[in-house]
Amino acid sequence: MRRSLIDLDDLSAHEIEYLFERTTAFERKAPSRLLDGVACVNMFFEQSTRTYTSFNLAELRLGAQVVNLAPKDLSLATKGETVEDTVITLAAMGVQVLVVRHPEAGFPKRLAMAFDGHVVNAGDGAHAHPTQALLDIFTLREEFNELRGLTVAIVGDVLHSRVAHSTMLGLIGLGVDVVLVGPECFLPTGHAIAGARIERDLDAVLEHAHALILLRIQRERFETMPLTDAEYVASYRLDHARLSRLRPQTIVMHPGPYNRGMELDDSVLEFAGWRYARQVMHGVYVRMAVLDFLVNGQR
Repeated sequence: MRRSLIDLDDLSAHEIEYLFERTTAFERKAPSRLLDGVACVNMFFEQSTRTYTSFNLAELRLGAQVVNLAPKDLSLATKGETVEDTVITLAAMGVQVLVVRHPEAGFPKRLAMAFDGHVVNAGDGAHAHPTQALLDIFTLREEFNELRGLTVAIVGDVLHSRVAHSTMLGLIGLGVDVVLVGPECFLPTGHAIAGARIERDLDAVLEHAHALILLRIQRERFETMPLTDAEYVASYRLDHARLSRLRPQTIVMHPGPYNRGMELDDSVLEFAGWRYARQVMHGVYVRMAVLDFLVNGQR
């Protein structure tokens, strides 16, 4: 079975460092056609702006042959074909890379088990989103250089956030003090993975954090919302008053899409430490590095 990226624990710390070196190199100078003639298929079963567009741009900039398959175009959705039969068919056509987003946790891994090629998880349910985690960690490293010893607070609906799951996995492995902040309905007591701390009070964290990663409330994953918007805003929204309590060097990040008025207000968008645009920009180059690494190996 060829190398795939399902979550960050598929990569060693040395390989993550290599990916970041390649990302930096790609940002400085456009690479040659490192995926010339390589067929990449993007299969997004959920709507996406940032991830979908950045994978397309990454593939095109590397010279790949790009095919985008919407769910309605897939036989497994309309004609009863199995996932395994679909990927066998694609491999027989010469497809070498599948980039997959799906609402079912574990779906990309199922593809990887049957596909004679490379699978990149672009987000599966509430499970994992490794390339978003990589670009978040890269943004932190750009800002602080040394990650070990930093305190990073991940704030909001951690329970349903695949980004949070992958990001905390990567950060803890790199020696970062990860604090998960949110109400019990978004962050049950037993939810923290080894090495992360749970804090209910955002205000108690603000003065100690080197970075805040804000998360949106994933309403689509709840049948009934467990708390009101007003309750969440009062305790967890980052606003002007809370920004004033941050240390001067603290940065604020968000995987997007962000919801004005809920997890943040407009004052955050004017804050000197707001790094959302840097995250999005890095995303294209991080995904270029991942694709080159999977197909061509470590150089």
